[in-house]
This record gives sequence, C-alpha cells and structure tokens, in this order.
Amino acid sequence: MKGWLAITLGDVTGIGPEVTLKALAAELSADNTKYLLIGDSAWLEACHRSLNSPVALQPFTGYQAPGRVFTYSPGPPLGSKLEPGSPESAQAAVAALREAAQRCLRGETDAVITAPVSKEAIIRAGVPFVGQTELLSQIAGTKQTIMMLLGTDERGRWLRVSLATTHLPLKSVPGQLTTEKVKLAIERSIQACRDLDLTQARIGVCGLNPHAGEGGNMGTEEIDVIAPAIREVRLKRGGQIEGPFPADTLFHFALRGDFDVVVAMYHDQGLAPLKMIAFDSGVNWTLGLPFIRTSPDHGTAFAIAGKDAANPSSMLAALRLAKKLAAKQAKEIP
Repeated sequence: MKGWLAITLGDVTGIGPEVTLKALAAELSADNTKYLLIGDSAWLEACHRSLNSPVALQPFTGYQAPGRVFTYSPGPPLGSKLEPGSPESAQAAVAALREAAQRCLRGETDAVITAPVSKEAIIRAGVPFVGQTELLSQIAGTKQTIMMLLGTDERGRWLRVSLATTHLPLKSVPGQLTTEKVKLAIERSIQACRDLDLTQARIGVCGLNPHAGEGGNMGTEEIDVIAPAIREVRLKRGGQIEGPFPADTLFHFALRGDFDVVVAMYHDQGLAPLKMIAFDSGVNWTLGLPFIRTSPDHGTAFAIAGKDAANPSSMLAALRLAKKLAAKQAKEIP
C-alpha cells in the first residue's frame, strides 16, 4: 500500500467538499494515510473556513512532501459565485474524475473515493455522461464492471446488492438484460465476498418480474436469462448461488443473514431496499475496475450545500472501505 488515497470533490456547488472535510476530520487520527483532494481548491478552502475545519490543507507538490491532506485543482479556477449545478462546476467535476482515474491507473494512489456529481448538470454542460461508474470504466478501458451498494441498518445487519444493469430507463431493462450480464454480476459478487474476507459467498439472485415470473406466466426472463446464468456460474465456480427469487422476499432473507449478496436486475430494485436500511451510510463500490473506487451513496444535495447540514456518514464509510480494500490488496501483491 502506497499510503495515498485520492478523493474527488464532485460538484463543488453541492455537499462534496463538506462531507469530505467532515469525514477526514473523523478519520485522520486512525492511521497515517495521505489524501489527495482533487477539485477546485478555492471552493474547498471556502468550505474549510465556513466549517472551521480542523483538517490542515496544503497544495500538492509531490508524493514525498510532508503532510497528510493535499489539494489539487485539475483545471482553471472556478468563479466564487456559481449557481448550484452550474456548467463550470459540472465540467470541473468530470475533469477531477479523469484526473483521479489516471493517477490510479499510473499506480500513484491506492484508491479513489468519488464525491457526488449531478448527472443532469453534466449533461446540460454538453458532456455525454451516463454516470461516474460508466465514465471510470471507459477511462480504464473495461466494460466488465458491476455496481455494488452496501451498508448496515441500525442493528448492524449488512445488505450488499450488486446490479446486473445500472442506469437504464425501466422500459429498456428487459431488452438489455442478458445471461452474460447476470453471470458477471454473480461472479463479481463472489469475488467481492473474498475481498471483504467473508467466510462464504452466499449469493441470492432476484427475478426480474413480480413473483419471479410465476413460472413463465408473468414473463420469461427468469427462465430464459436469469436461471441459465445461475446454472453456468454454479457449474463453473460452485458455491451457494440461489434463485431467481421474487425480490420482495429475497431482500428480507438477505437482511436476516441468509445471503451475503443480492444480485438485483435493475437499479431501483436494488437501491430502494439498500437506501431504506442505510440511507445515511451506504457505499457504492465499483467491482471490476483495475483500481479501487468507492463513493458515498447519495447525491449532491444542492439544497443544503453550504449550510453545515450534510451528514458525512456515507463518505466516511466509503473512505474506510477503500482503505480496507487497499490494505488487503497490498498484502496480496508483493
């Protein structure tokens, strides 16, 4: 482990800078990790003053410099008076993502934690954009990534959800859902269990249709697409892979501990249960990138930006997961 984590500030007119500083204030004393905060330094400094943050910031001059938390602006300075989700801040957020990804690909940082961006603002700014996961996958040159969301409820019960499809209109999901995509989600979930040092990899797979298709009477995707994926992965890798189950029951069984990961077929099928139990502390983890990437599982929250009202729990959880994964990776790679 090189001891460096990159954090992109996201859209700086949102709560990214605030939750980043609050999370670092809570975590700095835990170890000697160094942090490179990528985004507009002036906006970060303004947030720093507003919060009266105890985190000491200094401009990045090199990886050998003494200190713990460094700032780096990948583009020209932003104006101090920007509307929430302005084109300038949206474009700067994309530039920060690209900068962080390149540093990870070059092996300079152990992981990247990405603060939230506004997809709508980025698209309005003229940048083709589906999501941070998709952009990072494109930069890394891979299409084999899977989104996993994970978090705990107030009783410490884990829910981990991998998505076979991600940012698609609901009407497009049946046509885009393939056996290969379901297989990839299952296989990435098995590997994630190993990366998390779980003793087992118990994977529960959702159906697409209500009641998991009722034997073909309410849709055939379970028969034609999902069940073959389960059989193929089970034959190839073994393990406890079960389904397809109706989603409305599977999440109950997963939360009580019967499964380590749920594979959901589409975005809201997986995220609605996850956010129900871990709205403030859920983490987005991209499986299959050549570097570690985690993110808080919330948006830019423009309405509360600059009001010292943002909860940093999700950013803190994302930061801690990135460190845990980086430490494990360092042990496995001589």
